[in-house]
Amino acid sequence: MNAVRAIIFCLLFAFCFHANAAQTNSIVWHKTTGRVDADVRGETLWPLLEQIAAQVGWKIYVEPGTERVASAKFKNLPSGDALRMLLGDLNFALVPQTNTPALLYVFTTKIQNATRLVRTGKHAKHVPNELLLRVKPGTDIDALAKMLGAKITGRMDKYGIYRLQFAGADATDSALSQLQNDSDVLDADYNYYFDPPTSPQMISSAPIGPLSLQLNPPQNSGKVIVGLVDTAVQSLGDQLNQFLLKQISIADGTSDSDGITHGTAMAYTLLEAIAQASGGKSSVQILPADVYGGNAATTSWDVALGIQAVVNGGANVVNLSLGSASDSSILDSVIQQGISDGITFFASAGNTPVNTPTFPAAIPGVNDVTALSLPGQIASYANFWAGVDMALPGTSIVYFGSQAYVVQGTSPAAAYATGVFAGTMNSNFGSTAPQIISAMQQKFPVPGK
Repeated sequence: MNAVRAIIFCLLFAFCFHANAAQTNSIVWHKTTGRVDADVRGETLWPLLEQIAAQVGWKIYVEPGTERVASAKFKNLPSGDALRMLLGDLNFALVPQTNTPALLYVFTTKIQNATRLVRTGKHAKHVPNELLLRVKPGTDIDALAKMLGAKITGRMDKYGIYRLQFAGADATDSALSQLQNDSDVLDADYNYYFDPPTSPQMISSAPIGPLSLQLNPPQNSGKVIVGLVDTAVQSLGDQLNQFLLKQISIADGTSDSDGITHGTAMAYTLLEAIAQASGGKSSVQILPADVYGGNAATTSWDVALGIQAVVNGGANVVNLSLGSASDSSILDSVIQQGISDGITFFASAGNTPVNTPTFPAAIPGVNDVTALSLPGQIASYANFWAGVDMALPGTSIVYFGSQAYVVQGTSPAAAYATGVFAGTMNSNFGSTAPQIISAMQQKFPVPGK
């Protein structure tokens, strides 16, 4: 191992990071549970309410001239208690609506004076004519779809989840309002888009050489399989292809990229971390699920299908180096089912340097990973919020064929974390998943947390 590689993996496996990061404010409003986590210090009222509006979708009206500086730290509070902690002695009223988002009024004198609308400028991006439903067992989904004038275009019967297609956006919005009051429907939500992944960049000279990893024949018991839900994974050459199981195609089409795909870079990064965690020999294998196909973006439906596919294929660890600003209650339920079945999930925190959550990383129970640029320093591009679990290096050197590439972001940071976990579990059969996660959180802390 040359000096540069030693430096890179010093970042990965150094067990103590000592640094103080700039103070950050964050709020995570969990859509499925109505519970709230917050770490807010000296936050003025308007940005505070903008964060809430962006996450929850409420229409918020404020009495002009109302002021407050909020400081509060809590986890898992109901929304009403969270509002009281954040708004202090200000008056507020949360008014549910039947077919539209709830209204929140914040005021000092009387509710009628709360007239100034908080505008976030952020809009959830979703497929305009599709909804995702989770229904109670025994529900006649075909009759429900017919009543709505919709076509069933996707089924996950194991979870009671279905994708419905409508004639247009207006019909979709109307059906969503109707379904939210249907006693047979556990969840109804839009089918949200996920952002296109970061493209690896070719470099003329690499500071480290290609990865070398030997496959120990996997055992029938104690086998560790990493489900990689991403873009397509290409050939990594004869030696590393031994670690790749047959790819599952979820989305239609194939990528027309002439270079390396994001999924290929994540697979290589996973194997790099596995090699370091296991001493260069491992029986961990990767099961790829291509949820992008020939598309630039994917959706919460295809990500949910990808998770179901890799879990059904035997994955006990899942890497999600992808993200969306929108919290899909349907995707939440699929991941929560996986967690209850003993599956460990890692996801990337996102590549916009803000303190608002990215999903699925912010879903409770998912190990969310942000990126470091140097030991003790969160990368300038990386998301961070109160719930982020760990921070690992955000740069990976990847070989594809005879060419070196670099990929940067919280995606490789999440892949590094997944590889560390999988390699450690494979090498230490006596360790449980919670024990490994606890050790990783101590070894790879988020600066300033």
